[in-house]
Amino acid sequence: MAQQALSKNKTFDWITLSVYFSLVVIGWFMVLSTLYDPKAPYSFMDVTTPIGAQSLWLVFSIFAFFTALTLDWKFWNTLAFPIYGITIILLILVLFLGKEINGAKAWFRYGFFSFQPSEWAKFGTALALASYLSFFKTSVTNTNVFAISLALFLGPALLILLQPDFGSSLVFLSFFILLYRRGMSPWVILVGLSVALIFVFSLMFTPFLVTVFLLFFGGAILIFDVEKPQRALTIVATILLVMIFLLYQNEQVFVIFPALAGFGYYLFLLMKSRKFKIVGFVIPVLIFASAFSYTSSYVFDHFLRPHQQDRINVWLRPDKCDPRGSLYNIIQSKLAIGSGGFQGKGFLKGEMTKLDYVPEQSTDFIFTSIGEEQGFIGSLGVIILFTILLIRCIIIAERANLEFIRNYGYAVAGILFFHFAFNIGMTMGLLPVVGIPLPFISKGGSSLIAFSIMIAVLIKMDMARFRSN
Repeated sequence: MAQQALSKNKTFDWITLSVYFSLVVIGWFMVLSTLYDPKAPYSFMDVTTPIGAQSLWLVFSIFAFFTALTLDWKFWNTLAFPIYGITIILLILVLFLGKEINGAKAWFRYGFFSFQPSEWAKFGTALALASYLSFFKTSVTNTNVFAISLALFLGPALLILLQPDFGSSLVFLSFFILLYRRGMSPWVILVGLSVALIFVFSLMFTPFLVTVFLLFFGGAILIFDVEKPQRALTIVATILLVMIFLLYQNEQVFVIFPALAGFGYYLFLLMKSRKFKIVGFVIPVLIFASAFSYTSSYVFDHFLRPHQQDRINVWLRPDKCDPRGSLYNIIQSKLAIGSGGFQGKGFLKGEMTKLDYVPEQSTDFIFTSIGEEQGFIGSLGVIILFTILLIRCIIIAERANLEFIRNYGYAVAGILFFHFAFNIGMTMGLLPVVGIPLPFISKGGSSLIAFSIMIAVLIKMDMARFRSN
């Protein structure tokens, strides 16, 4: 009996459990700090108040966590698609029966109780995609398998986008991490990142300049295919220096001439060498990329609503934003984080938090409260905890002896990474404000319970590696 108890103790991932509870406790105290009312110090015991409701959700999440631990991992594999189907139905119903809050029809609400299906859709999609990719001889290098995999997570993402909730729908792109781990070509991610960068640069600068530098980089690829590396590098560096000089002189119109001259020269050398295939590949790509750049700029100016433009401008072009309008949130967020200094002002002593200078400070901008009250040390501590949790998810996935568990581990790691990176990034102005909560810490019952179950299921699955198949 003692040996069995010792074996069971070794199989349980106490590190992941400890990190989970640490984040949950930190989250409750930070939500309490943002909602604290000195006139009602015990309001956390009143479920009709926001902090009281969060306390109740905390109890429910811990209960759900331990309930999930009691269920065999095979339960989740068996019911993966039924759970996924239920979440899809809920996403459809919320579009018609949901309560609109902050411009998004994303919640079912009854009295003080609210429920957000998109948070559960992430869990359901993680199960369904993990189950599908664990089927016998299923490979993402197969076109049909890849298409079905895309449909499994882009379908709910589209439904969430219709609410509209861009932030939650963006999280579903995290499943590309799982597909990459399963053998998806890195070119898919490279193309996706390239398209995103073209969009960003088209707004930061102009489509004209983007086209010029596309010609330059396209030509650089061509010249290295026909010239010796040292000579090719010399030519490319010379053209680049000329272009930079013209930009420095504010002669943007003339920048295209060295780019065109270099590209024409590279093209001539390739045609002379009769390397038609690479020419036939590079030129259509450049045409498409340039057209996409101009299209991105046009869509941004003519199709996006003003508040949507403001969110992107705050991130990419803050000089075009009103400091007292769209830029106000980020300015106050940065000030709050910076005012905490190294050690912070102390629990319940954040002036900017108490005076409500930072909007949505208990939900999307909860990290500003951590920065103000706990300072650099507290902020770094939270970041370290999330990093450890992500590493544990990957370790659990890699040491799993079952494909379903490995797939699920990477799915959870991807979801956590997107939430963690985007939430902290947007509070610092490094990423656009898209309304993504910080897992376990931001106020919200649906998110807290969904992530609690997600981690509990992963811990339970990890224990399966010590059992025979």
